[in-house]
Amino acid sequence: MLGLKLPTDPRWVNIVEKNIEEILTDHAYCEQKAASMAISLIIGFPEKPELVKAMVALSREEMGHFNMVHEKILERGWVLGRERKDQYVIELKKFFPKGGSRETHLVHKLLYAALIEARSCERFRLLSEEIDDQDLSKFYRDLMVSEANHYTMFLKFARQYGDRQEVDQKWNALLEYEAELMSKLGTKETMHG
Repeated sequence: MLGLKLPTDPRWVNIVEKNIEEILTDHAYCEQKAASMAISLIIGFPEKPELVKAMVALSREEMGHFNMVHEKILERGWVLGRERKDQYVIELKKFFPKGGSRETHLVHKLLYAALIEARSCERFRLLSEEIDDQDLSKFYRDLMVSEANHYTMFLKFARQYGDRQEVDQKWNALLEYEAELMSKLGTKETMHG
């Protein structure tokens, strides 16, 4: 359903289980960055009312998720750590060339967002099915549904604002690139890496 070309190696969950505090901190910041990205789309493309409306709702939802993850951290007697660099996102955003029209820039941002949400959804599913911690298993199962909705929303907007055939070609090329990227990642207790 997600179209990902390379699934996460299930052994990634074993890495996560050795440092739950680290994955929760990384996850919290992923939610905060998703909210920030939604706000940046509002600022960058205010002339698109349907997109603005969706991004207002998304930024609220993502900050709600940030709060939920933060509560999990506090429940376990920890505090939110410092933000980490997301190597996955840094490398992913090297795919499309810089420049181009505003519309092209928007389509690229939407495709990146769709893929990040798809990978998050896949990782949440894996955690919900494989992690021994039953509290976190249920937590990630609940979040998985919302991530799938985000992925489809971003892809829908990319197709709406760009030429459908061209957008689909870019999407497939980005999926191939991401699979290659994922073959080198998955060795750390981070949500994407």
